[in-house]
Amino acid sequence: MARQAAALVHGSAAPEVDWRAVMRHMALSRALDEIEETRLVPERKVLYQFSARGHDMAQILLGLQLDGPHDAVCGYYRSRPLLLALGVDPVDALASAMGRSGGYSDGRDIGVVFNFPNREGTIALPMCGGVGAQFTPTAGWAQALEYHAEVLGSTAHRRSIAVVLGGDGAVASNGFWSALTIATTKRLPMLFYVEDNGFGISVPSTLQTPGGNIAANLGAWQGLKILSGDGTNPAEAAGLVADAVAFVRDERAPALLRLTVPRLEGHSFQDTQAYKPAALVAAEQARDPWPKLRAHLVPGRISASEWDAAIARAAQTVEAARIAAEARPVSDPASILRHVFYEGEIQQVGGLMPQGWTPPPADDTPRPQGQRLNMVTAIRRVLDQEMTANPRMVIFGEDVGPKGGVHAVTLGLQERHGAARVFDTSLSEEGIIGRAVGMALAGLLPVPEIQFRKYAEPATEQLNDCGSMRWRTNNRFAAPMVVRMPVGFFKCGDPWHSQTNEVAFVHSPGWKVAVPSNAEDAAGLLRGALRGNDPVIFLEHRAMLDHAWARRAWPGDDYILPFGKARMVAQGERATIVTWGGLVDRCEQAAQGLSVDVIDLRSLVPWDREAVLASVARTHRCLIVHEDLRTAGFGAEIAAVIADEAFTDLDAPVARLTMPDIPSPHNPAFLDWAVPSVAAIRDRLTELLEF
Repeated sequence: MARQAAALVHGSAAPEVDWRAVMRHMALSRALDEIEETRLVPERKVLYQFSARGHDMAQILLGLQLDGPHDAVCGYYRSRPLLLALGVDPVDALASAMGRSGGYSDGRDIGVVFNFPNREGTIALPMCGGVGAQFTPTAGWAQALEYHAEVLGSTAHRRSIAVVLGGDGAVASNGFWSALTIATTKRLPMLFYVEDNGFGISVPSTLQTPGGNIAANLGAWQGLKILSGDGTNPAEAAGLVADAVAFVRDERAPALLRLTVPRLEGHSFQDTQAYKPAALVAAEQARDPWPKLRAHLVPGRISASEWDAAIARAAQTVEAARIAAEARPVSDPASILRHVFYEGEIQQVGGLMPQGWTPPPADDTPRPQGQRLNMVTAIRRVLDQEMTANPRMVIFGEDVGPKGGVHAVTLGLQERHGAARVFDTSLSEEGIIGRAVGMALAGLLPVPEIQFRKYAEPATEQLNDCGSMRWRTNNRFAAPMVVRMPVGFFKCGDPWHSQTNEVAFVHSPGWKVAVPSNAEDAAGLLRGALRGNDPVIFLEHRAMLDHAWARRAWPGDDYILPFGKARMVAQGERATIVTWGGLVDRCEQAAQGLSVDVIDLRSLVPWDREAVLASVARTHRCLIVHEDLRTAGFGAEIAAVIADEAFTDLDAPVARLTMPDIPSPHNPAFLDWAVPSVAAIRDRLTELLEF
């Protein structure tokens, strides 16, 4: 089916709908909104509130259609009605809104940022606070469904789908367009559900997409089924939702359903909607789906007394939920230090461990064998071995397939393991990392490649959201993955391909960061990352990939190097040099004959504080050398720790030698001047020794 672009205005024949369930969930949703707006927000027991009135009926109709064993949905801040339809406890909903213990995040995140690790049905993937951040992880879940079915042979995944919710503002985001490209080029079972209320806070939808109608504008988009209609008309909305879900489920192809709905309250409780003319507000109130649902049901399907009884029961349920939620304590503030990383308690959803996988036996002692290998060969060998051992591992990125990567690291892996497991992607780092998040949540081990460090910037939101996931869901969800990324100079430099900037990842909680300087360390750190339960940034320095100094003998097929364990490259008594990555060999050369410790950190998160402090306590001087910029570089953190914890051990101020605060220059003469050279390191070290 090459093209599905016809827009449907009305649904097909009336689908099977449990209208009593729709009524009950909608009554409950309205009662929750009311108690928040009339009591809990004014009493400052709820600090963030987004009314779902107007959006609620169609969401509930959608939620009741999601019954596949591996269905997943990712919503946004107005998606609570959908979650109620999936079975979220009203007590958890209110406790989350009030920041109490339990619920979506145990008070760590705002209560409108939903997640639901549903053991009995559809999972609600962790949503993010950024508009549009939900689309590419959902595409990753959809691709994982196909992987489970086609590669791993799971029949339980063959009818399941991925659904993402967004508003008319979200369709302007990078994530929307990236996910749309992924879903259509890969023909994925993914439903884009767009709730068009005409405004992104105060910005009209006509500024988000021409004419304000994304369904009309996507009419020529190949491989996409498009449906559009009124989300406040019960029969029409039910038909359209049923058609959209059935199409995605049966055809295993993407669809976009746009439903127009009114936003009956402000964007948030604080939004007065003063930017809307009174006539528009009145017109929106006239489109309220609640009275339309009553007219659709009473008296033809249910009696007026049953309708009234449902409203009364909802009010009672919500009041009881309020009492129970307020009775929950606020968790111990010190507990927020937990679950940044895996601590031995396995998350409920995401990665391999919740499915019973345990890492194979490992050896933390290198057992060198064979001829010396360069870093490229060592990394490729680990990837190949782990791919062979772990059928849930996938490698993807730009040019990693037939070409084998621009640095040749993945050369031959697609031929060996197949295009379903090693594949090229569209040119979107947002899409590369976002889909990796969804794949990890669906129980795969994604190993995405970012072609150069600078190219990671479009993926910043997804990287940050992935790193914080375990913490902000209080260990309900995690997305372990290994992101491979070349960094640094190589023969020449430039502002676009030669950046290191590792501190950006250090400053993103939840990511481990590896910075190997040689083939042995690269093999050990990478194998450990691939068998771990946390997301890892694996930085491969371009100058060391085939550097003679970085070549090492193969350390053994089971060798794993623990993160946070530095290596003493040289030992002495007069000073300590701390370095990592592409400058370790230069520091070793510069230190020859001067009796100094040279410490290769090997990882920055965590970093081996104990080794550094112990060395400084013995040598009484410290020089930190790195390629990144001086201001706010990671060396500043090391210097601060030494000043704070080893000040009395020092006989001289802590010294740093780094790149100046400039982009990486292109001309080799400029680069040689800017990057710390062997001569510059030795000169600075000599000055320190003479202090």
